[in-house]
Amino acid sequence: MIRALLLGTSLAGVGAVGWVAAQSPSAPLSEGKKGAPPPESSSLPPAASDVELVERVITARREYEASLKALHEHYVRHGDKLRNQWTEQELMGHHMLFKPSYNLDVKDVPPPSLEAKVNVREANELYRMAMEYKGKGLGSDYVLNQRRAEILFREILEKYPNSDKIGDVAYQLGDLYEGRAYKQYDRAAKYFERSFQWVRGSRTDARIRAATLYDRQLNERAKAIELYRDVLAHDTDPERLKLAERRLSDLSGQRK
Repeated sequence: MIRALLLGTSLAGVGAVGWVAAQSPSAPLSEGKKGAPPPESSSLPPAASDVELVERVITARREYEASLKALHEHYVRHGDKLRNQWTEQELMGHHMLFKPSYNLDVKDVPPPSLEAKVNVREANELYRMAMEYKGKGLGSDYVLNQRRAEILFREILEKYPNSDKIGDVAYQLGDLYEGRAYKQYDRAAKYFERSFQWVRGSRTDARIRAATLYDRQLNERAKAIELYRDVLAHDTDPERLKLAERRLSDLSGQRK
């Protein structure tokens, strides 16, 4: 199972992004056509756009992994155990390598317009498998298990963007990216936002976690204030409401 996951599943963030052109809510979506224009980046000014360069990095990652897998299969067919072992070790290193999202708008975070509305058996199974890895292990095994979980969670978003599990997937990805295996706080905050945007009436702590990340880690005061106010408007948990009120008072300079 572990080897199959590493060698047979597309790396998170570099496979086909099904949510870009979602048509059928219950069937896998094919990879977009080559040469298609990159998505517009809404968070960067035009003069500072890195879209083309990030696209090239994503493509290079995908091609590198595909080449290693093809070489691995070649050595398996020819019974070359030593070189087969080398390819497995290199693939393992590739999955362990820290791969930041240089631009969250480029084939990373799906849009807020997705809706979690269709029960998809394949998505449910992928989610179950991901949760078997998430949070498990020690040392390098822990890091590798978080990579495995990420791969499976992102496969759900890529293949089944209208699955009723996407809100849960977004929350779990936010938790992963905030955790010690990643510490990618901007990515974590955005996925926490998506988790309550995709599931209306959500009562998880996703809002307060996103607000806290913008507040404490990303120093985005305006965004933090917006989300703390959102917590007060939508949440019902007394502790989360108390925290949001306190931080709003601190950020507005009104606390005595």
